[in-house]
Amino acid sequence: MTKTKAEEMAALQQEISISEFFTKNRHLLGFDNPRKALLMAVKEGVDNSLDACQDAEILPEIYVEIKKIKEDRYSLVVEDNGPGIVKEQIPRIFGKLLYGSKFHRLRQSMGQQGIGISAAALYGQLTTGKNFHVISKIGKNRPAYYYELHIDTKLNEPKIVTEKEVPYMKDQGTRLEFEMEAKYQKGKQSADEYLKEIALSNPHAKITFKDPEGTVITFPRAVNTLPKEAKEIKPHPYGIELGMLISMLHSTTAKSLSTFLQQDFSRVSASIAQQICDKAEINMHSRPNTIVRNQAEKLYEAIQQTKIMSPPTNCLVPIGAEALEKGMRKEIDAEFYATVSRPPSVYRGNPFSIEVGIAYGGSIDPEGSVQVIRFANRVPLLYQQGAGAIQKAIIETAWKNYNISQSKGSLPQGPILIIVSMVSVWVPFTSEAKEAIASYDEIIKEMKLALQEAGRKLSTYIRKTVKAREQREKINLFEKYIPEVAEGLSMISSAKKTDIEGYLTKFLKKNIGELIKGLEDNDNKEKE
Repeated sequence: MTKTKAEEMAALQQEISISEFFTKNRHLLGFDNPRKALLMAVKEGVDNSLDACQDAEILPEIYVEIKKIKEDRYSLVVEDNGPGIVKEQIPRIFGKLLYGSKFHRLRQSMGQQGIGISAAALYGQLTTGKNFHVISKIGKNRPAYYYELHIDTKLNEPKIVTEKEVPYMKDQGTRLEFEMEAKYQKGKQSADEYLKEIALSNPHAKITFKDPEGTVITFPRAVNTLPKEAKEIKPHPYGIELGMLISMLHSTTAKSLSTFLQQDFSRVSASIAQQICDKAEINMHSRPNTIVRNQAEKLYEAIQQTKIMSPPTNCLVPIGAEALEKGMRKEIDAEFYATVSRPPSVYRGNPFSIEVGIAYGGSIDPEGSVQVIRFANRVPLLYQQGAGAIQKAIIETAWKNYNISQSKGSLPQGPILIIVSMVSVWVPFTSEAKEAIASYDEIIKEMKLALQEAGRKLSTYIRKTVKAREQREKINLFEKYIPEVAEGLSMISSAKKTDIEGYLTKFLKKNIGELIKGLEDNDNKEKE
């Protein structure tokens, strides 16, 4: 019998592995071009190392090396002093996409999705055909294991090419090395810029970088204490959607609906659970897996109508205003620094916190728009600078109120560098490449409040210091020309030059304020 069209089409259907999908869509993860791919690989390696050290309560020491193999090919090494990885887990962590410990945890971490480091290794494999190499050691008297790995993209599984014990000088840590098609270039949106910014947002880390020319740059620690530990929390009832609630009802181990609400969510007490059940008109002793869809919908609506305390915030570890300022002073040459750390807030049931730093003057470029550095969970966001919540919050802040020039709908102008940092248990990125933060109203509001507070501090400095300095410069300018003016007046009058100089000097000191104000008013009229 001849096959129907539907049967022919059905024969072509097949499962797509995660690895296969990202092989054809690597731009979704930020591997758009050779230059950006190198930055992304460095980023994923360093982020993993910092997270591992944080979890193990170890002050991070990270080594990054980029070696040029030929014109369009480089080798990347990322090595840390972290806790190491147990032997059985090494192949899976580096050779399997969507494998990790962070996706299901509600606590702040640099990684979220379990894609990053394995995606970087996959990119190297795709563009060079070469395997990647890992050495890891979990303790001083433990063996170090070396693996040469290859990702089977059809199965999204690691293939072990070589496995053996090797000598390793460190007491513990992990070293990753692989080749990739790449382009190394200093400057904006480079691996160099990323490492400088990651050192700023992680002032407790020591980072050493060896570039392809052999130049070694060390970013020393600014503080010698670890950030406090971020605690894992349960999901907040306001942060879930109906489909997630239904899934949780069928997977919970709780024996009653009341126990489920208290056990599987944060901030739900016995009395709150009873209020929710009463509003939903469901028996609080019902078994969760017997709740049908229309009941789940009533339960969801009841949750939204019940006043529930905001989620706990011990899951967050902001940089801290003091540590952020130390990091800024270490990496940014300026004459004034101000930092602000906002108290935690909530979007869609997810706690988050916003911090802002402002640097003014010094070696910061005085021409054009302000420079902006963006962080999400301490990770620099170097691409899509004009997208997302941070750019919107800066533009919507009325900088003219703080003596800073700004055209409508544009970034402010002047020798200013602005840092905006967000930490959260789940940062709402606009894409899988994690390059910009989504523009939730609650997030933008907190950013603007932090920017306004930092702006007020800068405005006070400008009024007291910068304006005074400008006035002194104008006085010096007037004083410079007094002898010439006096000589001219002396030639057309009978007065002595010395007498005229004395009179002009007294007049200048007495009336300089009005003179400067008149000049400033005239300047402002010309600008308008």
